[in-house]
Amino acid sequence: MGGQRPPRGGGGGCWPPPPPPRDGLGRPLPYGSPGVERQPEGVVRTPDETLREAQRLLDAGMPFHAHEVFEDAWKSGPRAERELWRGLAQLAVGLTHGARGNRAGGARLLRRGAGALSSYGEAWPYGIRGGGLVDWAHELADRVEAGRPVDAEAEAPRLLG
Repeated sequence: MGGQRPPRGGGGGCWPPPPPPRDGLGRPLPYGSPGVERQPEGVVRTPDETLREAQRLLDAGMPFHAHEVFEDAWKSGPRAERELWRGLAQLAVGLTHGARGNRAGGARLLRRGAGALSSYGEAWPYGIRGGGLVDWAHELADRVEAGRPVDAEAEAPRLLG
């Protein structure tokens, strides 16, 4: 495997070791490599803060990290909104897998997220551009499945509209 693990115990090391650094698509990098800062887990944000932070990460080509923001909302938000945040998380992680070249997983997650969001019909909360997101997910799923390359930053969806 790439890179060495941090030293075990003593000598300034710690055990268990910290997680390895990750790139913008959430892939682990060798220890000692520069990576992107991980999203803190368990952050409780307002829906508007969640959408703004997720959009910032999507625009930066970091859909894996956007998925973590949506996951926090899914786990901490009202029960009635869990499907919304879960669906958005699935879109973000579907984009992640598509950009990593995982055709089957990327397409499946994009379609699953679109299906979860389709239940909102025309009643989209928080200014989310629902129908456009569902269409985007289906179109991207088709391209991912066909094996076309995906640039996460260029393909970033617009959440609000």
